[in-house]
Amino acid sequence: MEIFDCISSVARPIHDFGDEFMSDDATAAIGLRAGFAPGRGFYCRGRFGVLGEAPAQVVQAVQGFLGPDLVIAGWRDGRSVMPPEESAACYAQAVRTWGRAHISADVDVEQFNHLAQRLIDAADADALPLFAGWRAQPCPGDDPVGAAMQRIHVLREHRGACHLAAVRLCGLSAQEAMVINLGIEQATHYGWQEPRPVASALISRRQRAERLTDELQAPLYAALTDRQRTAFAQRVDALTR
Repeated sequence: MEIFDCISSVARPIHDFGDEFMSDDATAAIGLRAGFAPGRGFYCRGRFGVLGEAPAQVVQAVQGFLGPDLVIAGWRDGRSVMPPEESAACYAQAVRTWGRAHISADVDVEQFNHLAQRLIDAADADALPLFAGWRAQPCPGDDPVGAAMQRIHVLREHRGACHLAAVRLCGLSAQEAMVINLGIEQATHYGWQEPRPVASALISRRQRAERLTDELQAPLYAALTDRQRTAFAQRVDALTR
């Protein structure tokens, strides 16, 4: 499988499978049991805790696509519960727990883990701090299914960080990209206050940003052979199905 064919094949399943984890009530319940109040505290402190105790405005700048009020409030609300490093570790455990509940037992997670780790190791993390933080998060060797889900999450963070850079390079704000991609109602759901419609002339910039995101990810997938890329795409399909 060619590099860009592989990227095209796996990008959406990886994104959507991670989205399912993040929006699942079972994930929120783990946060509640850990002491986080209902809301976005566990999500923000857990997902972004790999950045350390950064100011909320810095966290917002790093993640980009969620509205600032949502991120700032969630980050601050979770501060009294546990330090960011512990929050990230708790979130990683939630990632693995969700994976064990949702990845089919007949998936070859060992091959997936091997190939996914090659991609993760091949990545240049410069200017991608959220990805770098998740790549540095310990991944247990005695929980292959949970580790597979954690690697899905890490790869998702890589594409998300590349996409934010691509969006800005193409002359779009993160809010504009969200409105183009999801519509005004969903942009509001993700924390943007009173998002405005985006001029139709800007839609082509979003399409260009997608192509540029693929180009930014291409060096990872060059680390695999054609046959390995085919196998990886097959494992992602089976794992996220």
